[in-house]
Amino acid sequence: MKKLTCLAGTVLLAVWGLLACSQRHYPAASPSGGEKVRKVVAALHDPASRYVVVVAHRGDWRNYPENSLPAIESVIRMGVDMMELDLKMTKDSVLVLCHDGTIDRTTTGSGPVSKYTYEELQQFDLKRGHGIGIPGLKMPTLRQALEVCKDRITVNVDQGYDYYDQVLAITEELGMTDQVLIKSGRPLAEVRRKLSEHPHNMMYMPVISVAEPAKMGTFDGYVAAQPPQLAYELCFGKLNDNVRQAARRALASGSKIWVNTIWGSLCGEYDDDRAFDSPDPDAVYGPILDLGTSIIQTDRPEFLIRYLEKKGRRKF
Repeated sequence: MKKLTCLAGTVLLAVWGLLACSQRHYPAASPSGGEKVRKVVAALHDPASRYVVVVAHRGDWRNYPENSLPAIESVIRMGVDMMELDLKMTKDSVLVLCHDGTIDRTTTGSGPVSKYTYEELQQFDLKRGHGIGIPGLKMPTLRQALEVCKDRITVNVDQGYDYYDQVLAITEELGMTDQVLIKSGRPLAEVRRKLSEHPHNMMYMPVISVAEPAKMGTFDGYVAAQPPQLAYELCFGKLNDNVRQAARRALASGSKIWVNTIWGSLCGEYDDDRAFDSPDPDAVYGPILDLGTSIIQTDRPEFLIRYLEKKGRRKF
């Protein structure tokens, strides 16, 4: 029995080694995927579209290390519409994919990302969710990730607004600015100043916490402005009349609604795990769709896609 266990472990490591070795050799673009990206971008810009855009939270982190290139490749194969990734900057000003301020949880190293140069980070391996390091699989740069995504999947840059200029420079160089969305909770005037500095910008979306009165003041400023926002990310601990009113106002202004079903605290407990464990997923996802939601960030992308297909919400 021990021999079989060891053999299985050896095979697993070998597979991960192959994945790691190939991480920088994925195709930069896929002609067959370009048409879908165009359709997703068109749906994002169309307030009347009933197509529900599925966003994979940190990629396929259940099967691969989060924010890794294999995790991105996996959600592309699933048919996901948008890859959500997180940014941090290294000591030598390289943007890398990492959610936390430190590398302790996601790599075999420790300490702040900003403590290391990018080359120094390459001494550490990425870890899967259960904490096991994958030999040879390294933290990717934003450029490497975008090269994988170009013309294959749209991208949501999270924790990246502070690096707006640097991110935009890369998307412009790669010719994929129009398929990248960046977001923040900043006031409208501040965002407008930033966007006005560039002749061509990424898609932008404000993030609104409905439970926070101060954030609702920010929301009021956006809703009253013209042209309307592309979409609003609405975060709420309880799905109550305040949330429904905010959703109605967003829709009436000509914008779309984004909801995160990744954690119950962000969606009134109508989250992915609850839907996955329920004999009736519609009792969980249904109230989210009833808000008028047409963009959902999920930790269970395959499950959500199948659900939406049955509801007829995956047709362009």
